[in-house]
Amino acid sequence: MKKKRVAQRKEAVALTYDPESHGAPKISAKGKGLTAENILAKAKEHGIPVQEDPALVELLGKLNINEGIPEELYQAVAEVFAFIYRADQEAGKRENSK
Repeated sequence: MKKKRVAQRKEAVALTYDPESHGAPKISAKGKGLTAENILAKAKEHGIPVQEDPALVELLGKLNINEGIPEELYQAVAEVFAFIYRADQEAGKRENSK
């Protein structure tokens, strides 16, 4: 019996964090399908690192735009920001070595 391959619809969530506000990161954009593709394209266009974590995207996708993330997701989101920080550091090293 053959297994059918089900194409998963893309989903994306963008986060914003303002350390001066002393608040939690907020959902700045989210979407599925074409909207998700546009969010990812904008991130690429602006050199924003993207981390793929379908489970986290599913959880964050349930939140509203401009809503702060709940405390139980702080650790997971902190790992995303650590990933972005490392990616930015690596990009800076590559840029400085040119």
